[in-house]
Amino acid sequence: MTWLSTYGCAVVLLVVGLGSGSCYGFGTFGFDIYHRFSDPVKGILSVDDLPPKGSVEYYDAWAKRDRIFHGRRLAAANDQTPVTFLDGNETYRLNALGFLHYANVTVGTPALSFIVALDTGSDLFWLPCDCSSCVHGLISSKGQKIEFNIYSPNTSTTSSEVPCSSDLCGQSRRCSSQGTCEYQVQYLSSGTSSTGILVEDVLHLITNDDQPKPVNTNITFGCGKVETGSFLDGAAPNGLFGLGMDNISVPSILANKNLASNSFSMCFGADGVGRISFGDKGSSDQGKTPFNIRKSHPTYNVSITQLNVDGNVQNLEFSAIFDSGTSFTYLNDPAYTLISESFNKLASDKQHTSNSGLPFKYCYDLRANQTNLTYPGVNLTMKGGDPFYVNDPIVLISLQGGDVYCLGIVKSDDVNIIGQNFMTGYRIVFDHENMVLGWKASNCYDIKDSNIAPVKPPTDPPTKPPTESPTAVPPAVAINPAARTGNSNSSQISGAPPPVASHSPQTHAYTLIILLISLLAFI
Repeated sequence: MTWLSTYGCAVVLLVVGLGSGSCYGFGTFGFDIYHRFSDPVKGILSVDDLPPKGSVEYYDAWAKRDRIFHGRRLAAANDQTPVTFLDGNETYRLNALGFLHYANVTVGTPALSFIVALDTGSDLFWLPCDCSSCVHGLISSKGQKIEFNIYSPNTSTTSSEVPCSSDLCGQSRRCSSQGTCEYQVQYLSSGTSSTGILVEDVLHLITNDDQPKPVNTNITFGCGKVETGSFLDGAAPNGLFGLGMDNISVPSILANKNLASNSFSMCFGADGVGRISFGDKGSSDQGKTPFNIRKSHPTYNVSITQLNVDGNVQNLEFSAIFDSGTSFTYLNDPAYTLISESFNKLASDKQHTSNSGLPFKYCYDLRANQTNLTYPGVNLTMKGGDPFYVNDPIVLISLQGGDVYCLGIVKSDDVNIIGQNFMTGYRIVFDHENMVLGWKASNCYDIKDSNIAPVKPPTDPPTKPPTESPTAVPPAVAINPAARTGNSNSSQISGAPPPVASHSPQTHAYTLIILLISLLAFI
């Protein structure tokens, strides 16, 4: 099966745990997620040189990242022919600023830990493996050094090569001379790729029920022998974890082994803390709508049938991709004009007219000492009739001359994207078994609670910006020590604590340090 990736990811670290129960095997395996600029990360590490939340730099950084991922959405919209397993499971991916979800996963015997990028838009899980060209570590702007583990089938007693006859190999006419299944992932970012063979080894998981227990299951993944392009500059430096719909993705493999249902959820809290849970099919009272599936490269695409801005209802059917990795919401016409002009007519505050470099067109000035904010509500009606109430359609931005709020929608020239800002306050369920998207209001700390109220929009204007723009942080430098392969015991990651569950904004400082060092590569 060939497919083309259309997703990115938003900035987080994930800690292995377990969420709500499941009728499958061991239940729902989950990770806590932390936004790159969230208060827990900045507070625990006393990081002062990241863009302040609410500043122009903060939102401009996200908008620039979204624009970089725009190219891959356009390719998907034009139905271009994709390319990944050699003449088999082939795909293009864009990765210019680096992926923005990260997980600490443990693989092999003896177990090795890897900081992998989490991607809802690709299927294959791959790791750097006996590689002749790959990143072996990072040096942050502050001189901190972290060395990565490099996977080796020769040093894991549970590793085996996947033959060309495997159902997961795709077309088999490009087998190696040894009969192993080769793959190649080419990215839309110029010259960026991963090439290697498919292997099978143990993925180590932990349940988080009343009696936590380890769960070790064999999975198929890519042994990446050669990485090129932006991977050598620190983008997804220690592997990639796919969450797509294909049968080679980790959620599909877990489902095929009856460890979890073939579904997962992502929850984004207003405070930058959220959760992803494998096997989560949501609740009976959640909203839902069917996916629009294309056989060539299926994506999380749904249909919207009605727009409602503070009671101003417009019947309009169009399709949009629910993309947890896009920061803001992107709509083309006529949907963009219908929502934005209706919002503008109903907004009670003065429209902001100066050119402040904002990525949004419809912005409004806040009065000095204004403590409360009222703005038009934005709601969507999905195919099937269920409403999707946007908890917080605006963004609050601090400018040197005063504060403004903006409608968090950017005009698109191609595909429609429902971004993370519209998903905040919801548990979004990507149900592969029933081919539906589900949603339920949640605070992301207890996804089992079906009666959690939506996260309330902010009512206070943002804190005044600093008198000077924040100092830019130079990117981390990739390091590539010679002759370093296999399960090097000197890796700092290998000393990471075992995965644990957490449902609060706080986490271990060591885990967050790993996050910061990894993220400094992409700032």
